[in-house]
Amino acid sequence: MFRFVILEHDYPFLHWDLLLETSTTDLLRTWRLLLDPTTAGVIPAESLSDHRRKYLEYEGPVGGDRGSVTRWDAGSYELLSEADDGSLLLEFAGDRLRGSARLGPTGQQWTLQFQEP
Repeated sequence: MFRFVILEHDYPFLHWDLLLETSTTDLLRTWRLLLDPTTAGVIPAESLSDHRRKYLEYEGPVGGDRGSVTRWDAGSYELLSEADDGSLLLEFAGDRLRGSARLGPTGQQWTLQFQEP
């Protein structure tokens, strides 16, 4: 099991950053979620550059006048599978997010979609 965090970020517009810890690097894989993570259905996402591990515990201002972040959720996740196209099947065990979800590319963008139990 690895850790994850979702940070509510107010710059350049309101969005949520999903950060996933991995075993292969000291950095966190990161996606910008364009809708509230509790939204039903497909949540558009954008792959971002990897972030530093400190963001697993961080809340506050982001350097370079890039707004501030607040922890929206945190917990652990399990990588159930990874497809050839980079899609991830994840099992979340957070305070707010619980259950399995598919995070994967769809054309130029990514999407996050929770699976029905």
